Amino acid sequence: MFDINLDLIKKYDRPGPRYTSYPTAPHFTETFTPKKYLDEIIRTNNEADTPALSLYYHLPFCDTLCYFCGCNMIITRNRDRIKEYIKYLKNEIYLLRTYLKADRKVVQLHWGGGTPTHLNPDEINDLISFINKNFEIAIGAEQGCEIDPRGLTKEHLESLRYGGFNRISMGVQDFNETVQKAVNRIQPEAMTREVVSWISELGFQSLNLDLMYGLPFQTIDNFEKTVDATIDISPDRIAVFNYAHVPWMKKHMNLINPEDLPSAEDKLQILKMTIEKLTNAGYDFIGMDHFAKPTDELSIAQREKKLYRNFQGYSTNAGTDLYGMGITSISQVGSCYVQNKKKEKEFFDSLNEQTLPIERGVYLTEDDILRRHVITKVMCDFELAFKSVEAKFGIEFNNYFNSSLAALQEFVDDNLVILTNDQLEVTQMGRLLIRNIAMSFDGYIERKEDKARYSRTV
Repeated sequence: MFDINLDLIKKYDRPGPRYTSYPTAPHFTETFTPKKYLDEIIRTNNEADTPALSLYYHLPFCDTLCYFCGCNMIITRNRDRIKEYIKYLKNEIYLLRTYLKADRKVVQLHWGGGTPTHLNPDEINDLISFINKNFEIAIGAEQGCEIDPRGLTKEHLESLRYGGFNRISMGVQDFNETVQKAVNRIQPEAMTREVVSWISELGFQSLNLDLMYGLPFQTIDNFEKTVDATIDISPDRIAVFNYAHVPWMKKHMNLINPEDLPSAEDKLQILKMTIEKLTNAGYDFIGMDHFAKPTDELSIAQREKKLYRNFQGYSTNAGTDLYGMGITSISQVGSCYVQNKKKEKEFFDSLNEQTLPIERGVYLTEDDILRRHVITKVMCDFELAFKSVEAKFGIEFNNYFNSSLAALQEFVDDNLVILTNDQLEVTQMGRLLIRNIAMSFDGYIERKEDKARYSRTV
């Protein structure tokens, strides 16, 4: 039984990073030029033991607007616009490919959006073929795609499956019709179940379903029915996201009436119910928003201390170079992070000039690399052996992280962390507040101007 203390959740519900990178994206700067990125690509590519590749493709287009959406997306039904974007995405693939050794294998590949299945099956087949001609996909590589069951046909899934994809992630958010109408996402449960049956029939290895709490008209009782239905569908993984109402950042969220949103207290009760139901149903709590069956690779990797975290969330593929392609995509290569241009025209213009379409980035300092390692281990393993850090980085842990250890005392007092002279262990309750705990090791978050940049931790 997962014992959840709502008073502690309330206490620590404050803004904080999600740590899909360290330093986090607000610290990327436009002084990081495409030339600097290219230099890092060439440097890492010429190393004796080059890492395997992880590839991300951003396909931003959607058919309709979901009012809750916080993604980088474009609403369009203009097929010519989509075709032009794919043409330039191929240009980026080809340009990047010229700088990479031909024998570097791809062990992870993901299509995100937007809605990648807003492409028609022929467009999916064509893009898969182009990618496979330019990169060598390793046998057994993890290949995932985000889908939207609305407008999806079985042919879409056939194109993905026969093209090598083995993982599917699908948004549900909430099966309640009133909630769906309020957020402009009408997706009947029967539709979702039909798509799930196709996914099973076609032999995909893994299915993830996304839920979201904090949406308009949600109550504990009606969201419990969604959770029960999701458990009955029995996906391999479940992500439960907190809706952040930020209309000053995402103008379309003004279409949601804030008076229709559940209260802060109700949101916490919904979260508590959801976690208890999923864990009682046998799902492991991986961390942050994620749950997985004990037989899933994420659960296995966590038990074996091999779990990793990057811009694609929790992952089993540590040590790869991550190349993101398409507008807004983020790459993690060598000692840098970079983000692509955010607007189509600027993205196209860069590629017309045969220039990598980089908008901003950051070089990691030695301190950044050390802190990234510590934060990643804490968030993935829920424990940290200080001697292993000392051996890897040649530091004296208690001296180097003296202020961090002092900041952890609050969590120790609240029984969220068990701290000794040589180890940190996160308790079961502490796992729900892992972002807060990780912030103790963040060298940037102390500054007040940084705290306003992040979503709340619960």
